[in-house]
Amino acid sequence: MSSSPGRAELDGAWWPHSRDLSHELPALADVLDPLWGRITRIAVNPRYWPIIPPRIFINGHVMKVGWFTSELDPHKILLLSYTAGRWDLLVIPPETSVPSAARLMAAASANTGPQLTASALMAAEQANDASSSYEADTGRPGRLVAGM
Repeated sequence: MSSSPGRAELDGAWWPHSRDLSHELPALADVLDPLWGRITRIAVNPRYWPIIPPRIFINGHVMKVGWFTSELDPHKILLLSYTAGRWDLLVIPPETSVPSAARLMAAASANTGPQLTASALMAAEQANDASSSYEADTGRPGRLVAGM
């Protein structure tokens, strides 16, 4: 697996309710820690995160938060765990409609076809939305994490 900025592999998708990492990361850790082991570090591109705290206290442990501008796709979050390694998740914008989020989650989790970067998936979905006249349901379920 390559670690270059063009790295296409995605391990799944995350659809947070907001762009507040301090609020959203504990819920993500609650879901993923039992599956993957304790997540100890994350990295994001600051383009879509207005505040990036250096660390967040989650369930009695510290999660260190880092950021990279050119090395990390702005539509992706990188998660690290000492016990199970690295995962790259597509971050679906909070304002995304339910149908679009479902398509993005499926695409990020798919093991078929060419691997696309997180930004390429987002661009393809935006093009799909622009060409569709379908009025999407704006209601959304609770936090969704797909593809693990």
